[in-house]
Amino acid sequence: MKTIKKGDWFTIDQIDEDTYIISEYRHWEETHCYLLNGTQKSLLIDTGLGICNIYDEVIKLTDKPVMAVATHIHWDHIGGHKYFPDFFAHAAELDWLNGKFPLSAETVRGMVAERCDLPDGFDVGDYEMFQGQPTGLFGDGDVVDLGGRSIKVLHTPGHSPGHLCFWEEGRGYLFTGDLVYKDRLFAYYPSTDPEDYLASLEKLALLVGQTSNQEQAVSVEKMLSVAHTTPKAQKIFPAHHSLDIWPEIILRMRDAFRQLKADGKLHHGSGVFEYGDWSVWL
Repeated sequence: MKTIKKGDWFTIDQIDEDTYIISEYRHWEETHCYLLNGTQKSLLIDTGLGICNIYDEVIKLTDKPVMAVATHIHWDHIGGHKYFPDFFAHAAELDWLNGKFPLSAETVRGMVAERCDLPDGFDVGDYEMFQGQPTGLFGDGDVVDLGGRSIKVLHTPGHSPGHLCFWEEGRGYLFTGDLVYKDRLFAYYPSTDPEDYLASLEKLALLVGQTSNQEQAVSVEKMLSVAHTTPKAQKIFPAHHSLDIWPEIILRMRDAFRQLKADGKLHHGSGVFEYGDWSVWL
């Protein structure tokens, strides 16, 4: 991976010849968006805060028609959707695109003002959460054909009811949105569901390949060297924070959530639990 632009609002890294990361490091959660280029069209996974125009960056990286999709309908993932008339979402969060997002516009503007290193001249009073009618809906198991690249949609609720991850088996890429990243995971909002979170981690763990009780004791290095019949994620790409993150973290998260459930703590109000390079707030 190499950085091809750094500074201003967006930082752009190149994963391979037709896959890019467009990052907003001046936001406190360091949001990452992903551009996947095929031979016929491009897919943009998340569009950031909408403070600066992500479309201007995208058109430098593709000359194909661009479909935008949100991993979930939170303000820091859909702000740039206003620049893409062709966008997709999950049915469970359509109300959030139609005036029923759980946070008020004033609350979101406050977070933008307090938690972002805003560009010169940006008036936070003008900031609006994106609202709109999607082109279509994505559901679990749908496949997006970009021409030479097939991306599978995985419904992975927990952080939000319509949260989506995206799996590209051909390259072993797993785009995990807000379900999996280093730092603190949020599962305490009323719109989150800790039990669903565990179920979604169980689903993603199948792509890592370690699922049996006996295998849980195997070291990460040995586990990654074992051949599995199930297609295996080679690299994961989160929506926030460090890009130095690997599929084994999914197994550690799954196991921690399993233990929280066994201990009767997998529910709202349990508190914050620390696990080294990640934590969860329930």
